[in-house]
Amino acid sequence: MNGPLLVAEHLTKRFPSGVVAVDDVSLVVHAGESVGLVGESGSGKSTTARLVLRLLRPDSGRVRFAGHDLAGLPERRMRPLRARIQFVPQSPRTSLNPRLRVGESIAFNLRAHGLPAGRVPELLEQVGLTADHARKRPRELSGGQAQRVAIARALATRPDLVVCDEPVSALDKSVQARVLNLLARLQRETGVAYLFISHDLAVVEHLCDRALVMRGGKVVEEGPTETLWRSPRHPYTRSLLAAVRPLTGELP
Repeated sequence: MNGPLLVAEHLTKRFPSGVVAVDDVSLVVHAGESVGLVGESGSGKSTTARLVLRLLRPDSGRVRFAGHDLAGLPERRMRPLRARIQFVPQSPRTSLNPRLRVGESIAFNLRAHGLPAGRVPELLEQVGLTADHARKRPRELSGGQAQRVAIARALATRPDLVVCDEPVSALDKSVQARVLNLLARLQRETGVAYLFISHDLAVVEHLCDRALVMRGGKVVEEGPTETLWRSPRHPYTRSLLAAVRPLTGELP
């Protein structure tokens, strides 16, 4: 594919309360790239992710994915693209159906997109779990294991882009490191791109090529993560860095 994988241009979203959650936000993600959206709670980063996923409609602006203008697509044409844009939530325990076993949850996503369900053991192995985990229910999993299941479910459709919304924020620092290593390895193996939402610049710095810093619905600074880490220009970015706690565990 020529050109960027994802282009969001001048996105704005105002809620009925009058709050402007996203204010003229633009971003680009290229194939195989990791782009971070970083900011405190209420900064607009998760709302931006929902606009990209077309879970919300923007009041103005547009989103183009793989050359398609998502706002203008009817649902019948959007459905095939949903397999190519997947989502990893902040809390996998709440997103996994407690009545379904792990293997059934992953198989459900495969069948929903017309794909064979026989890849479940392969997908579990890909994220560092075993075939035995397919028989477990979400309540039997640790936090790190549940997040690995969520990642396996997202990768089941062989997506081009995975939107990760605070996927390690609920995990211990040592477990965070292992999940970040997993995401980095899977990207090397599959070429998947990530739009990675986090409040933690340390997490974004370890995984993402570029990052956008959001505050009050606006992008206040953007650039290569190494540049933001070493030479932040905006006072808000500097305040986020001052709050960083180092990750523990072996990181790439």
